[in-house]
Amino acid sequence: MNRRILKLAIPSIFANITVPLVGMVDIAVAGRLGSAAAIGAIAVGTMLFDLLYWNFGFLRVGTGGLTAQSYGRRCFRDSIKYLTQGLSVSLGSALAILAIQYLFLFIAFEFIECTPEVATLSKHYFYIRVWAAPATLSLFAFKGWFIGMQNTVSPMAVDVTVNMVNFVASVWLGLYTDLGFAGIALGTVIAQYTGLILSVVLFVIYYKKLFHYFDLREALHLEDMKAFFKLNGNLFVRSLCFMMIYSGFTALAARYGDVQLAVSSIMMKLLMLFSYFIDGFAYAGEALTGKYIGANDRPSLVKAVRMLFVWSAIIGVISTVAYAVGGEWMVRLMTTEPDVIEGTRPYLFWLVLMPVVSCAAFMWDGIYIGATASVPIRNSMIWACAAFYIVYFIFRGSAENIQVLWYAYFAHLVARAIYLSLASKKHIFGKIGG
Repeated sequence: MNRRILKLAIPSIFANITVPLVGMVDIAVAGRLGSAAAIGAIAVGTMLFDLLYWNFGFLRVGTGGLTAQSYGRRCFRDSIKYLTQGLSVSLGSALAILAIQYLFLFIAFEFIECTPEVATLSKHYFYIRVWAAPATLSLFAFKGWFIGMQNTVSPMAVDVTVNMVNFVASVWLGLYTDLGFAGIALGTVIAQYTGLILSVVLFVIYYKKLFHYFDLREALHLEDMKAFFKLNGNLFVRSLCFMMIYSGFTALAARYGDVQLAVSSIMMKLLMLFSYFIDGFAYAGEALTGKYIGANDRPSLVKAVRMLFVWSAIIGVISTVAYAVGGEWMVRLMTTEPDVIEGTRPYLFWLVLMPVVSCAAFMWDGIYIGATASVPIRNSMIWACAAFYIVYFIFRGSAENIQVLWYAYFAHLVARAIYLSLASKKHIFGKIGG
């Protein structure tokens, strides 16, 4: 079982490592353009896309869970149907995003409080990067489908390619051309379409024998689409709650000024280093849980879940030690601004505390996704979102800095872990017989 887990997890970890590194590069490029406002603009610009794209996280999650179960049943007609549905919804959603981009930005800045310089830069970033929407959403569906097919090597190749192209293009366009700040956004657009082209190529290379299962009319049949949207409706609510927490974190941090916004952005990027490691095992949990539920193999399911939690605990402990030893060094890699570096010091202990506490929440997410248990996934995030804002509004009067946001973020992780742990007997192990 360990071999199966590592075979699925290791490629995802290699891919995921490059994701926060690219985010760090974007901040590092912005941090060398001369002001804390540029760093804050990257944080706000990224948040704006989180507002959009996290709502479509169901495209990866739902496609992956359904495909994993069809793989367990060895029903590849259904596997192709789920990919077709996912890509169709992706392209339709991307066209809708492009159509409402100006209205979206107008409404968003009615609620985001930041300095005029940050607002101007972040809007410029948004209007360039939004043209990557068709590629970005299609990549969600492709990634979920590959993982569901027990193939984490292909999404690894795509993610690494996307992130390395993003790395090179953003650095070159941002620092070595006249584009400056706009080059960071353009680098992302170039990278996303590169990834989409590679996804199609890999699909053709490895799955051309499944081409004869393509049936657009069947995939988009009303009853089939109703079932697809019933599952993904709950996952949409989950994504919405994620967006309210993570984007809310950035929006609330912006109220404390440009330096505190820059501090919160850097801290969150550093924390994401851990989450992308643990997500590799969560993806393995998604693939294996779906496969064993589809095959009605309870003993293998129980063994897989047990070993997945062992691995998640190991990653949590290693991450805690790494943050304790090198947290400030990591901050200095991301910015040369003295005020920002000094501003991170009161919050570095959160990097040490978070991994061990949050590993259960991340691991359960992958397992529930593989089980397509969308109702408890939805409910856990509703409780987590409530915990975040309740703690924030209770303690905000007692703190003059963003410390209260970290209390709230910690509370949301605890709420997720507790709820999903308590619900697992019914919604995971109760789905198949002994």
